[in-house]
Amino acid sequence: MTATQSPRTVHGFTMRFSSTPRGARLARRLCGHRLDAWGVPYGSDAHDVVTLVASELCANAVRHGHVAGRDFHLLLTADPVTGTVRIEVSDTRGERLPCLSAGVPEDGDGGRGLLLVEALADRWGWSPRSSGGPGKTVWAECTAPGLT
Repeated sequence: MTATQSPRTVHGFTMRFSSTPRGARLARRLCGHRLDAWGVPYGSDAHDVVTLVASELCANAVRHGHVAGRDFHLLLTADPVTGTVRIEVSDTRGERLPCLSAGVPEDGDGGRGLLLVEALADRWGWSPRSSGGPGKTVWAECTAPGLT
């Protein structure tokens, strides 16, 4: 008798959004919905962390990666075996690369997004956009116990 191993299920969600504040809000809401459907319930620490990281990456794509007439792209993947969620946000602005700012701007407006990502995500980084088009992809990985 041979034991069969069940195939590894990795969840995925991908969508393009308008490069507007409304698009970023919709992306955040849909990330939250997907996480809940994958076993990371609303109100849990893991849900709140992943949703906040996704929100910051999407807001940065709108604020710093916006090119008129171009959308941003979100890819959310979840691996129940490793308990890891990966968020990838791609925009078409390749010359504006993400970096941690040394402090909060004097006007108090902005400058905290990547600091939050750095503090909350297990890992984060960026790479040139893999689709062959112009731009970059900023990604983050977060632990999310409870993935099914």
